Amino acid sequence: MPTDPDAHELLVGYFAERAAGFPAAQGEYRPTFPVDAAFTPPAGVFLLVEQTDASGPATPVGCGGVRRIEPGPDGAVRYEVKHLWLRPAARGGGEGRRLLVELERRAAGFGADEIVLDTNASLEAAGGLYRSSGYVSVEPYNDNPNADLWLRKPVG
Repeated sequence: MPTDPDAHELLVGYFAERAAGFPAAQGEYRPTFPVDAAFTPPAGVFLLVEQTDASGPATPVGCGGVRRIEPGPDGAVRYEVKHLWLRPAARGGGEGRRLLVELERRAAGFGADEIVLDTNASLEAAGGLYRSSGYVSVEPYNDNPNADLWLRKPVG
């Protein structure tokens, strides 16, 4: 759940990084902590990425969730990816892609017809991950003040 201590700590790191790098021309970054109900199956799920090494227990290094939102214009069952983030030291090894694939798998299992997400063009690596995973630009489906790019991918 997003309110679990490890998840909350990761979200604090995510929001701090986003605020520090948010384009000044777009104003101030406005974080919104997710609520558990939106990420409780079958409404959604919130996952943590953990890394282990030989010297100790698993350490949470990333997070992300998927939640059901209002149907698409064509009535499609729509799930939205939220807060996909890895600590900087955990990036570059494919964990972000594996997390995205697992979130997509879970959304499909919940009955999604399509998956959407909003992001910011300043997040070039994230945009590259999403586009290389089959997401395409769509018209805005929400009024997130932190976003300037909306993407969609059909399930299946």
